[in-house]
This record gives sequence, structure tokens and C-alpha cells, in this order.
Amino acid sequence: MARKTKKCSDSWVTMTELVLPNDTNTLNNLMGGRLMHWMDVVSAISAQKHSNRIVVTASADNISFRNPIQLGDVVTLTAKVTRAFSSSMEVYIEVFAENIPSGTKFKSHSAFFTFVAVDQGGRPIDVPELIPETDEEKELYEGALRRRQLRLVLAKRMKPEDATELKSIFD
Repeated sequence: MARKTKKCSDSWVTMTELVLPNDTNTLNNLMGGRLMHWMDVVSAISAQKHSNRIVVTASADNISFRNPIQLGDVVTLTAKVTRAFSSSMEVYIEVFAENIPSGTKFKSHSAFFTFVAVDQGGRPIDVPELIPETDEEKELYEGALRRRQLRLVLAKRMKPEDATELKSIFD
């Protein structure tokens, strides 16, 4: 039986948060842990929308803190599934911060998270394939296999010599 398919746009999620005093460090900047929590939540919702299943976080890649987000800023997080494998899904998250009084808005963070869909017993379960439509979706989809192999090699779950997509970059 063929796997079901879903469009990338079916998994898009946007979440908005206001940075309050309890979210900040002593410099009045958003704490990194709070941001990572929000990123995990928005990406989990995206993975759930794609799979129609319970999902668990498997990994979070390269969360870089480029620009601090300040007390009172409005944070908008967007997430979308970039590729689905058998039971896992890669989700791309972008974070934008906006200071409404000053009218400034900037991209502050981005990352890839991986989720695994599970059944009620916590066992991995198949997810629908993803159909990328736009150029950006196709680019993210194509790169997902390389990123997956890199994650697996770094986690020592794949031998470097078996990472054929990674090796193709250097050939």
C-alpha cells in the first residue's frame, strides 16, 4: 500500500509570543531556554499537523543566537515540515522579533528540529510523504537528506562511509 502524501503548506504553523519580565535574563533579553521551548512547541505542532499523530522531539540542530530579543518584543515563530522519512520529520523554524513602538523587525534565529511520530504505545509509526511545491520548499526538501545523514553520523547511528548524500558534496 502506498504511503499517503501531504503538501508542505499543510504543516505551516505560526505562533506569537510577547517577551515578559519572567522570560528574560538580567540584561532584559529573552532567555535562550525560553526561546528553545517556544521553538520546540511550534515545531511539534507542525509535525503533528503533518502526521496526524503524537510526536516526540528527536533532535534540535544548530540553534544559533544571532540577535538578542528584548523585553517587550513580540516574537513570531514559523514552522513547517521540510521532509518526511518513514516515521521522522524534519521541521524548519524561523524566529522573528519585533519592537512595535520603534517599528523594527528582524530575523533572530532559525533551526531544524526532528520529530518522530509515535503510536499510543510510544512506538514509531509511518508518516505521510511530503510534496514540496515552491522553490524554497524544494530546496529545503533536497537538503534534508544531507542534514539527516549528518545528524545520524554525529550521533554515531550511521557510519560516515554510508552517508552517500554527504559524500556527494565533496566528490
